Amino acid sequence: MAAAPVTPTGPASRRRGLSEVRAKSRPRHDPERLTAHSRIVHETVAQIEGRIAHAGVLATDPAFWPRIRRAALLHDAGKIAEGFQRQLEAGGQPWGERHEVLSLAYVDLLAAAAGWSDTDRLIIATLVASHHRPLHAPSSLGGGKASLSRLYNQHTRWEDAFTLTPHPTAPVVQVPRGLHREFLAWLAGFLTLDPPSVVAGEPTLAARARTLLEEVLTAWRQPVKPHHGLLAVLAQGALTLADHAGSAHTTLQVHMPLLADYLARLPYTPHPHQRGAASTVGHLVLAAPTGSGKTEAGLAWAAAQLPTMPGRPRLVWTLPYRASLNATRRRLAHTLAPAPGETTADIGLLHGTVAQTLLIEALHDDCATPATTAGSTPTVDEARKARARAGAMRLFAQRIRVATPHQLLIGAVAGPAYASVLLEQANALFVLDELHAYEPETFGRLCAAMRLWERLGSRFAVLSATLAPPMLAVIDESVEQPVTQRHAPPGTAPVRHRLVLDDLPLTEPDSIERLRQWLKDGHSALAVTNTVATAQALFAALADDARTVQPGDPHAALLLHSRFKNRDRDRIERHLLHRHPERTDGDSARRGGLVVSTQAIEVSLQLDFDRGAVENAPVEAVAQRAGRVNRRGLHPDGPVEFRVHATKSHRPYQQGAVQAAWSALTTLAADGADTLSEQDINRLLELAYDTEWGKNWAQTAREARDGFTSQFLTFTDPFHDRSEYARALSERFDTVEVLHRDDTDDYRQLVSGRTGDPLLASGPLIPLRYGQLATYNAVYDQRLGVHLIDGDYDEDTGLHPPSEPETIL
Repeated sequence: MAAAPVTPTGPASRRRGLSEVRAKSRPRHDPERLTAHSRIVHETVAQIEGRIAHAGVLATDPAFWPRIRRAALLHDAGKIAEGFQRQLEAGGQPWGERHEVLSLAYVDLLAAAAGWSDTDRLIIATLVASHHRPLHAPSSLGGGKASLSRLYNQHTRWEDAFTLTPHPTAPVVQVPRGLHREFLAWLAGFLTLDPPSVVAGEPTLAARARTLLEEVLTAWRQPVKPHHGLLAVLAQGALTLADHAGSAHTTLQVHMPLLADYLARLPYTPHPHQRGAASTVGHLVLAAPTGSGKTEAGLAWAAAQLPTMPGRPRLVWTLPYRASLNATRRRLAHTLAPAPGETTADIGLLHGTVAQTLLIEALHDDCATPATTAGSTPTVDEARKARARAGAMRLFAQRIRVATPHQLLIGAVAGPAYASVLLEQANALFVLDELHAYEPETFGRLCAAMRLWERLGSRFAVLSATLAPPMLAVIDESVEQPVTQRHAPPGTAPVRHRLVLDDLPLTEPDSIERLRQWLKDGHSALAVTNTVATAQALFAALADDARTVQPGDPHAALLLHSRFKNRDRDRIERHLLHRHPERTDGDSARRGGLVVSTQAIEVSLQLDFDRGAVENAPVEAVAQRAGRVNRRGLHPDGPVEFRVHATKSHRPYQQGAVQAAWSALTTLAADGADTLSEQDINRLLELAYDTEWGKNWAQTAREARDGFTSQFLTFTDPFHDRSEYARALSERFDTVEVLHRDDTDDYRQLVSGRTGDPLLASGPLIPLRYGQLATYNAVYDQRLGVHLIDGDYDEDTGLHPPSEPETIL
């Protein structure tokens, strides 16, 4: 087998030994060698295999991990090329060719020497070729990275590219014969093979690469069976994860902060529903009142699954609202078991535009970036990418992560940037907290994800205080394995509320005056509205009253909604938790203070108020709002007043959902109920969903589940560019994080400054719906990768629409 010709002398050529061949331009003082990088990535595959093992669909393919290990050894073999080596040198110019294509020549050589089967050869070659770029791109795709089928085709001058490259001074031999022999011997030794002999007259490396690439492109040009496509995507995810974790020198964690005897460690006698959760093996749906220990029940379930699963499963805890993730992460970090030598448990947190961008960026190809000047420090951009990669790889390393569902569903897009996200969902435990809070479309997509997780050998638990019968039915029919349903027994929570229905809107003068009187009487009052604008207006009307009653208390009046900068919202949440914690025995009957909020307060925040007045909303939202008032039923007055006000508009909810809730509430009141006990809430759910709206809700959820499955979860084109699917998926979640123009410089420093931290750069960002971008004059900044908006912003009241310009008549 022939290597390239002997290197000619001249300034365009340079002799190298294998010890001089680099895989990276970093670390600057001693860049990582190709052999070292290949060995590290090969070893990292073993770590990933140790975590995921042969869970689910992987058990159908015994060759899955051996193929990935071989691909890991060969994935960067093409970096031996002189053009790539010069690119890594100080001031080097981009080579212009793809190293993974040349790597295929070494796959071909080793396959022949080792006697790999045709299938092994094809799969290994596919993984090597596709670990940075898609093989094919749909004709509709505009922009983005070019696929290999577009870069290399009938017009490619293969020998010029990979054998003897023309140069103004002297032609450049890409792989000199001596270096080629030395590298082949190293590869063969690693695989315990006899080194392949170099025989004159056999195909050149360029010819081998061309032939094998054509085979790979042909094999994956047409759709394949979904089962094979899914295995291919998972294999790609394993290789890309190993490559980038190895590049970041990240070791996957072995320690699991959730110990198997978690339930026995609780400082109290577990409740029946917690013991029931811990005795469940497999999928779980748990319905239990707010404040009854659902989180502990979910952790007890997860702890019980660990000994019954292969490998080292990871736990992913999901919540519907981004701000809730921070509180949950802090809670888990301080209640679960830290690794030896640590003071708190290491819990991952992934949400928001910045973290998602960095995660995907860390999985992208960075080998085309020329090195900086010799002896210089890394550029700001290089430093940012290095921090981003290290931070993102740490998220992959951790055994427990808190995330939004979007971060999970984005793995369905697959491709080099997303396949690792999908792979990490194999052999995992998913706790879907407050699943009721999603609209039917997202609920349906999550049910589709449950079906996929089951195929990946994973298990899920759904936790909620309010799960309507149609929700339970859609979940159960979406998966093959049994779903155990557990309910907290009657009486788990005491009667906590005196329910009052009020036909007057919450913003009417009489309604505001009642809230004002509660404050004057020394009660802590919670007011929950359905829109940010209403919350801001109500807060403006009452904040001074609360501060007058509680002089000297800087947190006597607090406002919480979604349209705050992330850092301000985190600050407000901390004040809320400190100012209005769960009541304990012996606490005073009156705590004072005002909190006005939107639905942002409904999930995961353990708050407790003396009185509550809320706008009518979907029945689950009403129940969750009630769960923040006399949360544990320990108020000295017994059940306290919880008032539900009629609304003039259904927005932002579906009209049918709001009408069904009001109808259910009035029916309950007409039947003589003046409380909101567990039985009352169950009755409300039955009444609300036994309507035309309820039937349509279930149908919409099923259609969304099946549509998401057919569009995203079939994997029949596993190596086609699916980046357009990522954009479509993000828009379907209808949220985006934006940056106020006044914070542009601050954000730029956080993202790319020498003292910045990209994973903390979400602080100045504000969540918005896509449909609201026009209201705030949003313009997308390509360089920063974020929408810039106008508007009036206050750290205590949040974002307001831009003021109307004054007009002189």
